[in-house]
Amino acid sequence: MMRLSGKYEKVLSISRNSETRIMKFVECLSSLGLPCSKKLRQDMPIRWNSTYQILESALHYQQAYIHYDLVDPDFRHGLFEDEWKRVKIVATFLKPFYDITTFFSGCKYPTTNLYLPKVWRIEKLLEEQKNSGDSVMSEMATYMLRKFEKYWRSYSVILSMAIILDPRYNLKFVKFCFTKLNSDTDEAKLKVIKDNLQLLFKEYLIPSTTTSLSEEHASGSGSNEMGDALEEFDMFESQLESNTGKTQLDLYLEEASLDHKINPNLDVLGFWKDNRLRYPELSSMARDVLSVPITTVASESAFSIGGRVIGKFRSSILPANAEAQLCTRDWICGQEDLDGSRLILMKMRLLLTLNLILRSLEVRIRSPVEDEIV
Repeated sequence: MMRLSGKYEKVLSISRNSETRIMKFVECLSSLGLPCSKKLRQDMPIRWNSTYQILESALHYQQAYIHYDLVDPDFRHGLFEDEWKRVKIVATFLKPFYDITTFFSGCKYPTTNLYLPKVWRIEKLLEEQKNSGDSVMSEMATYMLRKFEKYWRSYSVILSMAIILDPRYNLKFVKFCFTKLNSDTDEAKLKVIKDNLQLLFKEYLIPSTTTSLSEEHASGSGSNEMGDALEEFDMFESQLESNTGKTQLDLYLEEASLDHKINPNLDVLGFWKDNRLRYPELSSMARDVLSVPITTVASESAFSIGGRVIGKFRSSILPANAEAQLCTRDWICGQEDLDGSRLILMKMRLLLTLNLILRSLEVRIRSPVEDEIV
C-alpha cells in the first residue's frame, strides 16, 4: 500500500512540475470529453481525509492518466491495470469513513441518536476487511482496527443510550449491533447500557420546581380548545399507565418501534416534544441526552470564529457588537437553499440591519460616558 501511494505521488507530478505537462493533461481531458470539474488532490500528512481524496480524484481521471501515459514518452510513472483495481478497492473501503467523519464534523450538527449506528458501522467494516482474503486489505484493516480499539474499545454509554431514545430503533437495535460484533459479549454490554439508562431515569423522577411549573401551565391553559383537550387526554393516559406499576421508561421500551423506512428523517426531538405529556420525565431525559454533542467540532468552531471576530486590531469591540456579528453570520450561512438573487438580497438586508444595530448600540453605550466627560 505504501508503494502504491508513493507511485501515485509521482503520477501527481503532472499537476505540479511544469506548465507543459499540465497543458498536455488538459488536452487529454478535452480529447476524451472529460470535464475539469474535480481538482487533482495531493497527499497531506496532517489531513486525515487526504488519502481518500487523492485516490478518489485519481479514479475520476483514470482514463486521462492512461491516455497521458501514451502521449508523453518521458512520463514513466503510469499505473498498471492491477494497480488501478487496487486504487478502486481502497477508495471503496475508505469512502464510508470519509462520509461518516464528514457527517460528524459538519456544520449542521446531528443529534446523538446517530452516534451508535455510525461508529458500529466503522467497526463492522474493519472486522470484515480484517477477515477478508485480500492480504493487503487485511493488513491495513488490522492496523486500523488496533487504532480503533485504542479509543473505542468501550462505546460511550451516554451516547449509546441516545439510540434507545430513538423510537425507530429502541433497545433492539443496540442488541443487534453488539450481537453482530461479538455474540459472546453482547449480553454483558447490553446490561451495562440498560442499567445506566435506568439509573439516569431515576434521577429525573426526583421532583423539581421547573417540572411542576411546566405541568401546571400545561394543565391550566384554555381547556375549551381541541388541542388542550388532547393534552389533557395525554396526561390522563400517562396517569393510567403509571398506575400499572411500570415506569415511563418501561412502558416506552415495551412499545412497538416506528418503521424506520416510513420515517427515515424523523425529528427525534420533535417526537419527544409531542409526547412530553405522556412521558413527562422521560421526555426531559431524552431532550438532555439527545442534545449532547457527538464531537468537539461545535465548540472548537465557536472558538475559531471568535478569533476572527475579536482579533488584535479589534480587541476592544463591545460584547453586544460581537454577538450581533456572530448571529448575522449564522443567519447568512443558514440560508443555503435560497437561489442566488434572493440570497444576495437577504445578505444585503442583514448587513444593513447589522450596521443599524451596531450604530444604535454604540450610541446607547457611549452616550452616558460622553455626558460624564462633558
